[in-house]
Amino acid sequence: MASSPRPDATVPELSVYDYLFGSLAEGDLEAVAIVDGTSGATTTYGQLVGQIQLLAGALAARGVGVGDVVAVLCPNVPAFATVFHGILRAGATATTVNSLYTPDEIANQLTDAGATWFFTVSPLLPQAKAAAERVGIADDHLVVLDGAEGHPSLRDLLSEGHAAPEVSFDPAEHLAVLPYSSGTTGRPKGVMLTHRNLVANVAQNVESIGLESSDRVLAVLPFFHIYGMTVLLNYALKCRASLVTMPKFDLVEFLRVIGEYRATWVFIAPPIAVALAKHPLVAEADLSSVKVVFSGAAPLDGSLAELVAERLDCIVCQGYGMTETSPVTHVIPLDRPDLDRSSIGHLLPSTEARVVDAESGADVDVPADGASEPGELWIRGPQVMKGYLNNAEATAQMLDADGWLHTGDIATVTADGVYRIVDRLKELIKYKGYQVAPAVLEAVLLGHPDVADAAVIGVLDDDGQEIPKAFVVAQPGADLDADAVIAYVAEHVAPHEKVRAVEFIDVVPKSTSGKILRKDLRARQAATPGA
Repeated sequence: MASSPRPDATVPELSVYDYLFGSLAEGDLEAVAIVDGTSGATTTYGQLVGQIQLLAGALAARGVGVGDVVAVLCPNVPAFATVFHGILRAGATATTVNSLYTPDEIANQLTDAGATWFFTVSPLLPQAKAAAERVGIADDHLVVLDGAEGHPSLRDLLSEGHAAPEVSFDPAEHLAVLPYSSGTTGRPKGVMLTHRNLVANVAQNVESIGLESSDRVLAVLPFFHIYGMTVLLNYALKCRASLVTMPKFDLVEFLRVIGEYRATWVFIAPPIAVALAKHPLVAEADLSSVKVVFSGAAPLDGSLAELVAERLDCIVCQGYGMTETSPVTHVIPLDRPDLDRSSIGHLLPSTEARVVDAESGADVDVPADGASEPGELWIRGPQVMKGYLNNAEATAQMLDADGWLHTGDIATVTADGVYRIVDRLKELIKYKGYQVAPAVLEAVLLGHPDVADAAVIGVLDDDGQEIPKAFVVAQPGADLDADAVIAYVAEHVAPHEKVRAVEFIDVVPKSTSGKILRKDLRARQAATPGA
């Protein structure tokens, strides 16, 4: 068992709202909290807190409070911060929904989470309304932030002028958010994260990452994802930095926003690093303001990190975490430029880890020099989830009786506490930082009348990024090609979940118990990588 080389973090027994905004000084109120990267409109900390309080009051006036779940389907716009923190300030629980989800996927999350109110924006209203109708959320409970006929708007709620309510709950027990994750396998599950979980992880990041109040942080990674929610939306606001929001990634707009608003910190996922390292447009852009590029959500290759650092003349770091850990457990700190860029760095304060042999269950020995043998990474700390919503079996598989969370990732560790992720026990595919569950895609594929059997694994594309590949057994006599398979799956899933490659095979390898032998498919792929 190992712990962080840094002193333990102080984790106050406060709600997320009180921790982030309760200590705002008079001088902070006029500081810019959020810049809309599209329009340039600014929101000060004073304005943001005022809007949060008003929204909490409007929700409370409608009977929303402790015990209620409110869904949010919204891209990165300044109003997201008002809605998200207004929900938490009212004592309710926020369940954030992937902006790329289909109506079916949205409805599944609304049902599982038990959401009774729903916030969205007009561009996403068609899928939001379809999902709301399926689960019985009425139009007057479906708030369209920028306005739509027949629905309340954010302006409507704020203009009512209701005072924020008095709320009381135990931060260590009360759920702040219910993001959805596939965990180690299978369909998405609601991850129960308490106020203490989120407060702890922000406090741990304050002691580790190095953001300052003078920094401008580019917020292109989605707030609905735990990485954007904690590291951008919450951590940056706690540091009194300025967030510059982008509703989606577009390279030209990304480069323009960095240059125009002089972003100093750019949080990314590895696919953006590929563009920063290789795309010719980067050479024409003014990125001189960038001090740090910080990668997360999927492993960043060390050589790619070095290319970005050299091209932008900046520091490149990465961190590691999971939705189930709020999310951060490891980072490369700014004060350790000597650490290997392909590592995930050190444990955060107040975090413990074990590297456990998957066969014996014993802790892996750490040599005096070099890295240990690989083993499964286990994590324990105040940022670890309470469990999966209404799923005791999945919780027990992920979180043991001693509080250790079994990540499913295979890691090595050195004597001075530097960790590296080298493989995954779990079957999830990480496509551009998004989790893609093979089981979900396999279920869709098996719904095609011309597909007899199917299996999905992650393979690397030409840029070294993981993509979903389907191995398909066609029905006898079927006229089926790869394009038809890809198009069929695309009709049934969110864009990031689409199958990107297809190979036809005679039989899907399976164990005697019927489990797909993905290792055999990976071996086949390794033997014929171009297939």
